[in-house]
Amino acid sequence: MAVTVTRTTITTTTTSSGLGSSMIVGSPRALTQPLGLLRLLQLLSTCVAFSLVASVGAWMGPMGNWSMFTWCFCFSVTLIILIVELGGLQSRFPLSWRNFPITYACYAALFCLSSSIIYPTTYVQFLSHGRTRDHAIAATAFSCIACVAYATEVAWTRARPGEITGYMATVPGLLKVLETFVACIIFAFISSPSLYQYKPALEWCVAVYAICFILAAIAILLNLGDCTNMLPIPFPSFLSGLALLSVILYATAVVLWPLYQFDERYGGRSQRARDGACAVRHPHSVCDWDRRLAVAILTAINLLAYVADLVYSARLVFVKV
Repeated sequence: MAVTVTRTTITTTTTSSGLGSSMIVGSPRALTQPLGLLRLLQLLSTCVAFSLVASVGAWMGPMGNWSMFTWCFCFSVTLIILIVELGGLQSRFPLSWRNFPITYACYAALFCLSSSIIYPTTYVQFLSHGRTRDHAIAATAFSCIACVAYATEVAWTRARPGEITGYMATVPGLLKVLETFVACIIFAFISSPSLYQYKPALEWCVAVYAICFILAAIAILLNLGDCTNMLPIPFPSFLSGLALLSVILYATAVVLWPLYQFDERYGGRSQRARDGACAVRHPHSVCDWDRRLAVAILTAINLLAYVADLVYSARLVFVKV
């Protein structure tokens, strides 16, 4: 879906190829443009990050594996984007080129941000001084550079008043990316069923996270595939309903999760010291009490994101042309 963004109106248009007339024609000169140079920086920084870690084998454990996956994934997709633009292959790309690059850049910025935080706090600090630690610290620095580079691309290519662009470049579109990313982090923290099993209120919270994630992911995929016209209802109505439903569901989770995890009247643990696993610092892992706290914070963050999404969706008017 292509959109023209004004102050309060989004005008939707359709094209046979899913591409606008302003798309870049394949040329090596694309690499000398500011956006091309920025993507080269992304490619270089992610490549150096995973190369430094791989050279000393410093990615053991789930947190190290996540960071390694992040850098390799971002490097690979950025390389694909550069190849597509250099070859002028946008019209043959299976996804909407109006929406894909900025959607990926936003995810990549969040991926690299998470790795830049998780890798040093759960892995690097437990390494002894030496070559391995030095490489890990350097990889973290390049991960931060990649994060800034991807965030800069999002800032450069997001929708501005009067521009014809994809829905994913608008604020609601970018919020969809944030919502799904935060949900994925929540899923990682609740990967241990013992955190919520046998408590219907907590199982409801897990269901909320899954339902809202699936709905937001569907909205993203519909835009990436230019399939918004396949819905039985108008796409703007779908977005507004999705945001409203998600706000209501997350409002219940933001109350129930901390209540049943930290209130002793409901079987929770109010103090971190009462969790024996948290008394000892374990490399490459997070204790259960910290997981519960992280999920509570992330639930509040996602609720705020859905509220902002609802406000922006209510303010926008979509007019088909």
